[in-house]
Amino acid sequence: MHSKQRLTEQRLARVLEQRIRPAVHARTVPLDIAVWNVPGEPVPVAEGLAAPYEPVALGHRWGPPWTTSWFRISGRVPEEWAGRRVEAVVDIGFNLTGAGFSSEGLVYRADGTVVKALNPRNAYIPVADPAFGGEEFTYYVEAAANPNLNDDQVPSRMGDRPSWLTGTGTGSHDAPLYQLLRLDLAVFDTQVWELAQDLDVLGQLMRELPEAEPRRWQILRTIERALDAIDLQDVSGSAARAREVLRPALAAPAAPSAHRMSAVGHAHIDTAWLWPLRETVRKVARTLSNVTHLMDDHPGFRFAMSQAQQLAWLKEHRPEVYGRVREKARTGQFLPVGSLWVEPDTNIIGGEALARQLIHGKRFYLDEFGVETKEMWLPDTFGYNAAMPQLMKLAGVRWFLTQKISWNTTNKFPHHTFWWEGIDGTRIFSHFPPVDTYNAEITGAELAHAVRNFQDKEAANSSLLPFGYGDGGGGPTPEMLARAARVEDLEGSPKVAVESPADFFERAHAEYPDAPVWLGELYLEFHRGTLTSQLRTKQGNRRGEHLLREAELWSATAAVRTGFPYPHEALDRLWKTVLLHQFHDILPGSSIGWVHREAEATHAAVTAELHGIVDAAQRALAGKGEETLVFNASPFTRDGIPAFGASPSTDSWAGPVAPVPAEGGHVLDNGLVRVRIDDRGLVTSAYDITAAREALAPGTTANLLQLHQDFPNEYDAWDIDSFYRNTVHDLRDAESVRAEAGGVRVVRTVGASRIEQFLSLGEGSRRLDIATDIDWHEQEKLLKAAFPLDVRADHSSAEIPFGHVRRPTHTNTSWDAAKFEFCAHRFLHVGERGWGAAVVNDSTYGHEVTRDVRTDGGTTTTVRLSLLHAPRFPDPDADQGRHHLRYGLVIGADITDAVREGYGFNVPERAVPGSSAEVAPLVATDDDAVVIDTVKLADDRTGDIVVRLYEAHGGRATALLTTGFPLESATVTDLLERPLAPDQGSGAARETASGQVTLTLRPFQILTLRLRPEPTAHSAR
Repeated sequence: MHSKQRLTEQRLARVLEQRIRPAVHARTVPLDIAVWNVPGEPVPVAEGLAAPYEPVALGHRWGPPWTTSWFRISGRVPEEWAGRRVEAVVDIGFNLTGAGFSSEGLVYRADGTVVKALNPRNAYIPVADPAFGGEEFTYYVEAAANPNLNDDQVPSRMGDRPSWLTGTGTGSHDAPLYQLLRLDLAVFDTQVWELAQDLDVLGQLMRELPEAEPRRWQILRTIERALDAIDLQDVSGSAARAREVLRPALAAPAAPSAHRMSAVGHAHIDTAWLWPLRETVRKVARTLSNVTHLMDDHPGFRFAMSQAQQLAWLKEHRPEVYGRVREKARTGQFLPVGSLWVEPDTNIIGGEALARQLIHGKRFYLDEFGVETKEMWLPDTFGYNAAMPQLMKLAGVRWFLTQKISWNTTNKFPHHTFWWEGIDGTRIFSHFPPVDTYNAEITGAELAHAVRNFQDKEAANSSLLPFGYGDGGGGPTPEMLARAARVEDLEGSPKVAVESPADFFERAHAEYPDAPVWLGELYLEFHRGTLTSQLRTKQGNRRGEHLLREAELWSATAAVRTGFPYPHEALDRLWKTVLLHQFHDILPGSSIGWVHREAEATHAAVTAELHGIVDAAQRALAGKGEETLVFNASPFTRDGIPAFGASPSTDSWAGPVAPVPAEGGHVLDNGLVRVRIDDRGLVTSAYDITAAREALAPGTTANLLQLHQDFPNEYDAWDIDSFYRNTVHDLRDAESVRAEAGGVRVVRTVGASRIEQFLSLGEGSRRLDIATDIDWHEQEKLLKAAFPLDVRADHSSAEIPFGHVRRPTHTNTSWDAAKFEFCAHRFLHVGERGWGAAVVNDSTYGHEVTRDVRTDGGTTTTVRLSLLHAPRFPDPDADQGRHHLRYGLVIGADITDAVREGYGFNVPERAVPGSSAEVAPLVATDDDAVVIDTVKLADDRTGDIVVRLYEAHGGRATALLTTGFPLESATVTDLLERPLAPDQGSGAARETASGQVTLTLRPFQILTLRLRPEPTAHSAR
């Protein structure tokens, strides 16, 4: 940097910080303050207002972690301040790392109405504008003592293990975190504040312009003259003179070719993360009270809010603030966006759950705001599955926005504006803001970076800029809007316009209709550990998704067959509960322990209630009697029981085979496959008798548990770095190996942990089941299970929502090598022409596949499942304790087998006492490639039956759908159960004369059918 510029910058920084900004509130008088400390969890507003307050003074320490204190602030406006704008300036002890990561407060009037919020970047309370002089006032502040867990030093001192970090409540016995630092009534000097914004914007622009650019030096000279014009002993009196000096520099227009940025007000609020859900409810109220307050003074301000759940909380807990939000929505300032219930993880979430995220999100915005949202807004989710474009389109979504792929650690994504193509061929117009943040502040550095970084300059000239403090909430500030106003049309800067996401996407689409195409998943080369952290949270979600599916299936079947009352309200509530806990810092396991303990308890309650619903529906279907009916919720026939039906129990199913001693170990043999287990409990052979082929690579052992040191460079719970492979401890020794009825039990110990596995093989099955109980007490360790297969596979096929995705097993390119840990749902398949194998699971998402060429010329393809992760931050007790999980090896499996076994492994048969009559399924298809995933009653309570199905093998399919009831009509709908037009895919289903429906599906196509029974059929409305 040129020395002259350095000197000017130093001078500007000092004058701004030590003279101009303090002069904004130079005239002050002290305020009176009193406090009431809430003895437990937060209380209703009326209780806080009526509480007994005790006077305190500046320096008062308050706020043990997670507690709440109510402050009563009162004062009187001096008579001589008449005609001036007057504010209370309050610092309750803010940590200046940013809004949302410190103490926060919500300000109320004495009647309980909300004024606005306080946070480190928004520390004023409006009192009068203009003041009359002599006014007396009282405000109440509900202050939250939230600890700053975003501090970079927290992970390094985790050994201290403060009690409030791992608990599920307040740390009221801990020392206070905060101290009252400022309590002033002050005159707000508008001219001085505007001068500060002028200098701030020009100074930032000057720093970013190239040294050879004349504009840079013109601004420098202008700033010097303005600083010379300021009387440092009378900033207020000289501010107007200094602003006049700056005015020409701020009036110079941008070049016609300048990059155009759409600035969208935003406040990313993590639904849970370093705080519990109950605190997010308050963060939403605080942020939106500030946003609506800001809109009063800035009619052109536009603010986009995603996550319908957060608005539903606001409606329930702060109806007055919600009323203000709806008022601003009517004026077009408040913009509901995102189309989702929460911003979920989109790797781990199941297909139907992702559909329900869209359904419940879109419906909320339609019902509450009359808005049909058109974008999926997911700035902070850790990768995006390849089924999403189709699901978005089926929900009426046109555009997709994220920023997170800019976090890639290996490869830079090649586009910022592009078409994203999913596994079925659907394309969605997409944008990654080149500013590389969803918490922009509209600084000169951010704007310059966005322009330099934008990768589609050759054909496009528009990008989106989400601005406002986020993660912990807070939102835009007056200072940000002041910057936006000054760079709207400013020489040397991109043109910035505050507008809506729709404004941006419409313009960008028109500007760049032939944008490049990216095919397949948007894999984040980072945060791979989130596929494994907090196993219990992931298990609760998997269980909840499948039980909701069963509850809808059997309730719909019982409603049609018996008139059973379909539990619309309960299912709606339970779905929303599961969807809430799919938020991208809950389901991935990256929140504090408090969040995960609550999630586990909530999932347990959801499971219990859903079991009750399933049981009630099945008993209604079974009728009275002493026979046993076996219900099959899998979309595939098994053990003589039809898919989605029930049959009387018989003695034909013989259960698992008995182990036979052999060569110091044991053999499990059912005539289809033969599995050898040695005296160490390791699988030494998995032989396909039918194909006369060994599944395991020569000289290897399968179900080999491997322990790795896991200490990533950053973000403990989030990351697994590739160097974990450098250290591995194979758990080959067993404490005990013994044969039992139906299998072989193996016990191993490692460190302070105990692992017990039961290996079994069912009659007529090609699947070796491995039930695993772990008492886990390791930290900073990663536990994997390895299956080295004698297969030359250049790709693997991993289940994702409504299909599967093929990933290379080689490392030809850096893009291939970066996918060393990836997501699979219920199955992962590898194979070569004519033969393959699959690994299925009931709760595991992290997988890897590696290839090694042997000396005999063969190829070993090793599949590994990541079973447990042991991070220390942000939950030092993550994954500690007891776990039960299951996985299995399917020997001699193609994709059809993998899909079937994946469902079967996760959807158990259920035995219910009743009559001996079969329960026929409501719907069935005649092609295994067409999988019926969801059967339910329509949400509008007309009694129509809604069926969601998909092509599961990746090819064209024609199938016949038959119904177990007289069919009046069949309509293809979108996800919200609204009819689709012919050009939207309604031609995929055609009714036949016999009342059946012929289906014609493209690869991985998802189809939602609305089936109307003839009036004679039972229905529940």
